[in-house]
Amino acid sequence: QVQVMESGGGSVQTGGSLRLSCTASGCKYSTYSIGWVRQVLGKEREGIAAIDQLDATSYAASMKGRFIISQDNAKNTLYLQMNSLKPEDNGVYYCGVGYVTYAASMLRRAESRDFGHWGQGTQVNVYS
Repeated sequence: QVQVMESGGGSVQTGGSLRLSCTASGCKYSTYSIGWVRQVLGKEREGIAAIDQLDATSYAASMKGRFIISQDNAKNTLYLQMNSLKPEDNGVYYCGVGYVTYAASMLRRAESRDFGHWGQGTQVNVYS
């Protein structure tokens, strides 16, 4: 059974930065990708970014530039660096694992809660 856990959320002033972390364990198959999605109040679930085992990355167009996804295989940890945060970034951020080869495929399917294995999320609040 895959276990996923996010951390690093909190409150930050507009224009500030946060770095979210995610650990995943118990993956049954050797081929997989990992990604981030978020649920913002009043909006639909939206994909942010994904990364695969070749370290290729894929970003939603609206996220590219401010957000950076990376992974540390030695620590078995995934990161999401978030910069220039805005109040509209407020929401719950989720990390998930999917059994797909490429990051682009993961990002495309990540907006469906039925795909892959997702954690409980971490809250991000941006204040002015």
